[in-house]
Amino acid sequence: MALAVWATPGASRSEVTGVADARLRVRLAAPANEGKANAELVRFLAGALGVRRADVSVARGAHARRKTVHVRGVDVTVVRTRLGL
Repeated sequence: MALAVWATPGASRSEVTGVADARLRVRLAAPANEGKANAELVRFLAGALGVRRADVSVARGAHARRKTVHVRGVDVTVVRTRLGL
């Protein structure tokens, strides 16, 4: 499944803040340098969705706030339930 994400790095903790403009809004507790925010996004989403880190990847937007993240092993219902949407 592909998730459209708006990532905001530099937060005090990683959390989903909702959905806006058809994108999942995620605050990340990592700076936006050297791939740290992308690594935190993968770690956070894998934990929140109950999948392995290897099942989550940033497919597009590695250097932007707008990202497309691919997650294997879940469907829309699981994502909504586990992320509280």
